[in-house]
Amino acid sequence: MYHSHLLINVGDNPDRPDWNICRRWLRNPYRVHQRLCMGFPSAGRREADPAFLQPFQPGDFDGAPGGDVHQPRGPAGGFLFRIDLGHPPVVVVQSARRPDWEYAFANASFLLAGPPHVREYVPVLQSGRRLRFRLRANPTVKRAVQRDGQAKPARHALLDEADQRAWLMRKAQGAGFTPLDFAVTGVRRVTCSSPKGKQTHVAVDFEGLLEVTDPAAFQAALAGGIGPAKGFGFGLLSIAPA
Repeated sequence: MYHSHLLINVGDNPDRPDWNICRRWLRNPYRVHQRLCMGFPSAGRREADPAFLQPFQPGDFDGAPGGDVHQPRGPAGGFLFRIDLGHPPVVVVQSARRPDWEYAFANASFLLAGPPHVREYVPVLQSGRRLRFRLRANPTVKRAVQRDGQAKPARHALLDEADQRAWLMRKAQGAGFTPLDFAVTGVRRVTCSSPKGKQTHVAVDFEGLLEVTDPAAFQAALAGGIGPAKGFGFGLLSIAPA
């Protein structure tokens, strides 16, 4: 896997035209995800349009077997990301293969505040190891709702902290780890605008200490992410030595 850190140029001068463009882009995870997809072009796309001047199609970014955009995220393909609103803001990306950010931002270099930092990521995991973690998740449960006279499942956001903590404990059981001590550090609503309309997701940040119980399952959770709405910046589990 690979980790990328993309510093975003929000600048300090609101009179600059790109200042507001960058901020608007960063506020819509759907648009951020679109741009990140461009970091995984097929060989044919790169050859046909090396300066990225033409509008892209989804199939243009399926370079790996099975594609990076249209397949489940895991060790063979796909990517996860998170938008960290620091100073400057950072987009953190974890991908199965090395991204080509030079191509992705060829026609929008003003979005970046500096060269992307990319490193290979090979976590060393063993049962019983304790790690610090950070996870931005979209805790939900599926409940039946009546539509057109039929009961159909729909996702409902968990807004109570006790329910959010219980959600993480349930997810951890199948993901090969046990949260030992953690806090809910931020809860907010994130609105994503796409051609299908606006969608609002509840973003919850979990931070704390975990213990690995099943290295294989934990590796799969790192690669595949945790919870729904991964295409909108949720599910990336970041770890560091305790």
